[in-house]
Amino acid sequence: MKIRNEILLYFSITVIALSAISLIIIYIVFSEYREEEFQQQQYEKIKYTIGLVTEFKAMSEELALMLDAQDIHDFYDEKLLIYDGHKDLVFSSLDSLAILQTTKVLGQLSPSNRWVETKEGDYDLVGIYYEKNNTSYYAISKAYDAFGYSKLYFLRNVLIVIFSAISVIVIFISLYLSKVISKPITDLAEKLQRYNLVTQQSDLLEANTSSYEIQHLTQRFNDLLKRTREAFAFQKNAIQHISHELKTPVAVLVSELEKLKTYTDVEKIHQELEVQINQAKSLGEIISVFLKISKLEAGQPIEVANLRIDDLLFDSIEELKGIYPHFSFEVNYFPDDFEDSTLVINASKTLVKQAFLNLLLNAIHYSNDDKAEIKINCSLKNTLLITIRNNGEIVSEEEQGKLFEHAFRGKNSKGKTGFGLGLVLAKKIFEFYNGEISYRSSTQNSNIFEVHFKTKS
Repeated sequence: MKIRNEILLYFSITVIALSAISLIIIYIVFSEYREEEFQQQQYEKIKYTIGLVTEFKAMSEELALMLDAQDIHDFYDEKLLIYDGHKDLVFSSLDSLAILQTTKVLGQLSPSNRWVETKEGDYDLVGIYYEKNNTSYYAISKAYDAFGYSKLYFLRNVLIVIFSAISVIVIFISLYLSKVISKPITDLAEKLQRYNLVTQQSDLLEANTSSYEIQHLTQRFNDLLKRTREAFAFQKNAIQHISHELKTPVAVLVSELEKLKTYTDVEKIHQELEVQINQAKSLGEIISVFLKISKLEAGQPIEVANLRIDDLLFDSIEELKGIYPHFSFEVNYFPDDFEDSTLVINASKTLVKQAFLNLLLNAIHYSNDDKAEIKINCSLKNTLLITIRNNGEIVSEEEQGKLFEHAFRGKNSKGKTGFGLGLVLAKKIFEFYNGEISYRSSTQNSNIFEVHFKTKS
């Protein structure tokens, strides 16, 4: 069942049922009140009649009948019987109405049980034991409350009309509310139906509602959607990732092997071959990077160890010198004195090294003076800050928001090789180990990448 129909059904049934119960309670309470009020009127009539009987008991029967004829119209269709203390009839009203339970009621009445009430059809029947001037009387009154029933029937009709009106109004309100409440969910479902997780590049979903639950649901879905989109994008660009990241070590290996052709010294050839063997091993490390990333994204653990960040940076710089001998990196520490533990993080050496290689390559490609500065800042509490700065054309503010997206390349990359994937991969690796990477530019045409790591010190 659609949620709109469920809201309509449950809300309508609940409100209509509560309304019906409330109106029924009103009707029952009024009915009980009518009965109680009429019985009190009967009681007062009995006391008044007993008083008259006592006062004029010495008069003739004709006078008593005249008295009865005078008040015969007090109640509609009434029969009143009065008995003395021996339960002998001393007065009977002129009405021809029969009381079927006379003997039963008289049997129940006594000085200890002064009140009996019951019904004969729509008639109210009351019996009382009453004392007047030290004389005991028993009385039975049966009457029809025409006025009370008229009000009760009128109330019943009014309540039926009110119930019908409430039901109609509730149904219309339910239709409106169900539409309002379910519209954000319906809109979300329609957007999802049109959404292609693999190729969609539009903005994340928005919930046009003030409902916290729906906003929370949309936010959680957007988080899932973002992670899913990144996973699809990473999978889609896997070949580009591999070709891009393997190109540098392959180029280094080819360059060094070409130099071997000019060597005549066998010993030196052996030494260079040993170097190239180590370089070839680095290719396996890069492939291992992608395997480990795949494991991490699948939630599988990989081997980690305590690593010194500066050692990884120096190893990366040394590898890059083979293919970019003209480029220089200046490494500075701040402050001069610091705890060595500040430089240590717990992570995968292969992954973090590859991430820094990508940043250093980016500095090489976008520098206009063949140098870059690396600053290792250990002065922050529980945070290690690595800053990589190079001079060159900066990224515009408009493009900075897309800098870490798949296949994005800014205007300053025109004429430069690459697929725009190195920064994406670096960001993903740093995030695996609670690291954050950001970009900013200075007024002096400097590109600055900052990497923050949480440390234990």
